[in-house]
Amino acid sequence: MAAPSTSDSSDVYAAFKQDVNMTAAELEKWLKTDESKSVGQDSGDGSSIGHHSGEHIVRILHKKQADLTPDDEAHLHKVHSYVSRHLAQGPHHAADIEASRWRYSLMNWGHDPLKK
Repeated sequence: MAAPSTSDSSDVYAAFKQDVNMTAAELEKWLKTDESKSVGQDSGDGSSIGHHSGEHIVRILHKKQADLTPDDEAHLHKVHSYVSRHLAQGPHHAADIEASRWRYSLMNWGHDPLKK
C-alpha cells in the first residue's frame, strides 16, 4: 500500500482538527471523570476503546502536524470515521444530549456535541 500523499495527510489532519473540538487540556480533564470511564466498548484491559482513543488524541494534540507518526495518522482516520458515524446516530431531542452516553462516548473521542 502506498504512503498517503501530503495532500491526503493534510485533508485528514484538517478533518481531525474539525472533528476534535476539545482542547488537549479539556480532553485530559474529561478522561479522568467517572462519566468518561462509564461508556464505550471494553478494550480488554478494563478501559474502553474510546478512552484509549482519547489518550491517543491528547498525544496527537500536543504534537506538530509534521511530527505525526504513521500510527498517529491512522488514528486521525479512525477519529474522523467514528465521530462522523456517531454524530449521525445522535438523540432526536436536544434535551436528551447533555447527560447521554452518546455524548460521553463522543467526548472520549475529543468531540463535545454541545460545544460550538
